[in-house]
Amino acid sequence: MGLGPSPDWTDIRIEPIAATHIESFHRTLDLVAREKKYLTLLEATPLPQTRDFVMGMIAKGNPQFVALTEDEVVGWCDISRHFFPSNAHRGRLGMGILPAYRGKGLGRKLIDTTLKAAQEAGFLRVELDVYEDNSRAIALYEKVGFVREGIFRRAARIDGRFINAIGMALLFEEDRPA
Repeated sequence: MGLGPSPDWTDIRIEPIAATHIESFHRTLDLVAREKKYLTLLEATPLPQTRDFVMGMIAKGNPQFVALTEDEVVGWCDISRHFFPSNAHRGRLGMGILPAYRGKGLGRKLIDTTLKAAQEAGFLRVELDVYEDNSRAIALYEKVGFVREGIFRRAARIDGRFINAIGMALLFEEDRPA
């Protein structure tokens, strides 16, 4: 994939995900999942399921952006709208970035782009869960306006170790008639 330890930050583009990105997105998702530190997934779902997920996100108009260097996905951020009509104003955020691309502001660019698209798509609330030992992600989420709403004790169990998660949410102002 050509993802060396010294990435060229000037060549990274953030774009809405497209069908042509699915295989690269799947590889990146798998690499981040296999770290067993950030995602609920411990490995990517099979490629056909990942393809169905991405194509469903596109069809539903859910915001999903990828960070690309050349044509390889090095990070992503997406917001899935809740299914039930009474919760359709809410979405769940997910994101990940390959290790060599972390700590340089890419996460901020991805989340800002995705949140802007979510607001434009009519979302009023965006939620996420983050493992409480992921201080870098928590700091990013708080910088962009997420607020802690609670703790999910023993939210995950990875390799026999329980991990608590923090539930966070960001509320957009609802447009009110004058």
